Amino acid sequence: MSGFVVRQASPADAAALVELGRAVSSEPEGWLITEGGWRTVADERRYLRAIRRSSHATVLVAEGDQGIVGRLSLARDSHPASSHVADLGLMVAAGQRRQGIGRALLEEAVEWASQNEIEKLELHVFPHNEPAIKLYEQFGFEREGLRRGHYRRGVDRVDAVLMAYGVR
Repeated sequence: MSGFVVRQASPADAAALVELGRAVSSEPEGWLITEGGWRTVADERRYLRAIRRSSHATVLVAEGDQGIVGRLSLARDSHPASSHVADLGLMVAAGQRRQGIGRALLEEAVEWASQNEIEKLELHVFPHNEPAIKLYEQFGFEREGLRRGHYRRGVDRVDAVLMAYGVR
């Protein structure tokens, strides 16, 4: 992808974000856990409206010639003792990976975090998602642990690698 911009998502992006979520969750590699399907467009729009002015959460998008090709969601931990920590979720459209979109979204996430008194970003990634793990490690995330059987996928349990990044 030659050019893209990273910006905060708006409620008008709901349909494109639902389409991206459904596409990534349907990939045979199983990158996402979405038992029961992705949100509806109406639910996504309500969610984006609710967090638009929040210092506790944000959704960032990468948009290029082909529309929205990446999404990064951040949400501050709700417990008072860990309100300096935010959970992160990232997805990039299959045909747009390894072109700097994930890195650009992570850079903007760090900027948002520093402006909102977040000191640590955390994420879960499946052990089999080696390209994502490589991106996160190159960016500066460190492995903090393995959560065995952390997610359910049908009747199976799936491990998750816990990674974290210290916001400076």
